Amino acid sequence: MSYLTKNYNRKKISFKYGKGSYLYSTDNKKYLDFVQGIAVNSLGHAHPKLVKTIANQSKKLWHVSNAFEIPEGEKLAKKLCKKTFADFVMFQNSGAEATEAAIKVARRYFYSIGKPKKNRILCVKNSFHGRTLAAIYASGSKKMTEGFGPKVTGFDHFTFGNHESLKKKITKNTAAIMVETIMGEGGIKVIPDWCLVELRKLCNKKKILLILDEVQCGIARSGDFFAFENSKVKPDIVPIAKGIGGGFPIGAVLMNKKVASAMIPGTHGSTFGGNPLAMTVGNTVMDIVSNKKFLKNVKNISKYFFFKLNNLKKLYPNIIKNIRGKGLLIGLQLQTDQTKFIKKLMDNKLLTIRAAENVVRILPPLNVKKKEINQAVKIINKVCKVLN
Repeated sequence: MSYLTKNYNRKKISFKYGKGSYLYSTDNKKYLDFVQGIAVNSLGHAHPKLVKTIANQSKKLWHVSNAFEIPEGEKLAKKLCKKTFADFVMFQNSGAEATEAAIKVARRYFYSIGKPKKNRILCVKNSFHGRTLAAIYASGSKKMTEGFGPKVTGFDHFTFGNHESLKKKITKNTAAIMVETIMGEGGIKVIPDWCLVELRKLCNKKKILLILDEVQCGIARSGDFFAFENSKVKPDIVPIAKGIGGGFPIGAVLMNKKVASAMIPGTHGSTFGGNPLAMTVGNTVMDIVSNKKFLKNVKNISKYFFFKLNNLKKLYPNIIKNIRGKGLLIGLQLQTDQTKFIKKLMDNKLLTIRAAENVVRILPPLNVKKKEINQAVKIINKVCKVLN
C-alpha cells in the first residue's frame, strides 16, 4: 500500500540511478530517458561537474535566509542579466512560483505608477503556467480548474493563433500579455518570430507589458539561450525554472529595470528561493549551457533529430501526423491516441511523455549524443512498424 495521494497516475516503474541520457530501473533494466524530469535535467543524470559542485557546496552552506546577502545568488543573477535582456532577477524554487511572481510583478508595476485597476493578464486558452491557484486560472483550462473554485479572477484568454481575438480582448484594465514562447503541455506549439515581433509592437502600442514564459523552453532547450532570442524581441518579464538547475529546484523571474522598480522591500519573498546550494548549482549549469559551442551543438543535434523524425513521418503517414517543436523540445503529433504509443516506446526502453493534442513529448538532455538519437529513432521506427 502506498501512503502517497493519488494525484499522479504513475507508471509502474522506479529507478535506482541514472547516468547521462540513461536511467537504470530497480529491476535492473536500462532505459533511454527522453523525459529527463520533463525538460529539467538539462545535462542529463549525474553530470560530473554538477555532482562535484553539490558535494563541495554541501560541505560549506546549504541555506541561510534572504535576510542576508547571498554571494552565490548575486553571481548567478549577474550572469543571467549579462546574457539576456534582463536588468534584475528574483529567485524562486519552481516554474509555478516564477510565473506567480511574474504576475505579481506586472500588477505591482502598474500599482506603483498609480494605475491599480490595470491588473488583468491576457493569456492563451489552454496554455500551461503551473499548478498554483492563480496559475491554473491563468492557463484557462477547464480541466485544471475543475473543483478548485471560487475562480481566481484577473485573467482573460484568447485562442492560440487568433490575432483578432487577442486584440479584441485587450481592455483599459489589461496589464500584460503572458504567453509561453513554445507551448509545452499545450502540444509543443511554437510562436513564430514574426508573431513575437507583433506581440511586442502591440504591447508597446497599448502600453502594457509582455511576459514570455520560458520555464520549459528556456535555458538552451530551443538551441538559443531563450526561445525568443532569434526574434530580437525584448520582453519585460520572463519566468524561468526547470533547466537552470539541471535537476536541482530553481526558479527565477527576469525583468527589466522599469518593472523591477516596483519591487521594493516587502513586496515579495521566498524562504528557500536563492539559497546558496541552489545558486551554486545554477552557476555551474549556467557556465555550461550558455557557452556558444554548447548552444551550437544543441542546434546541430536538433537538426539531425528533426531530419530523422521527418523521415519517419514520411514512412508512416498513418501513424505520425506532424513533427513539432524547436531545438530539443520536440513533439510527435500522432494520428491516433498517444497512450498506446508511449507504452510501446517504454516497453522498448525509450521514455517519453504526453502533451495535449495527441502529442508525444520528446525531451532528451541538451548534451545528448548522436548515437543516442539514433537509438531513439530506431525504437520509434520499430513501434511505428508494429502499429502501422
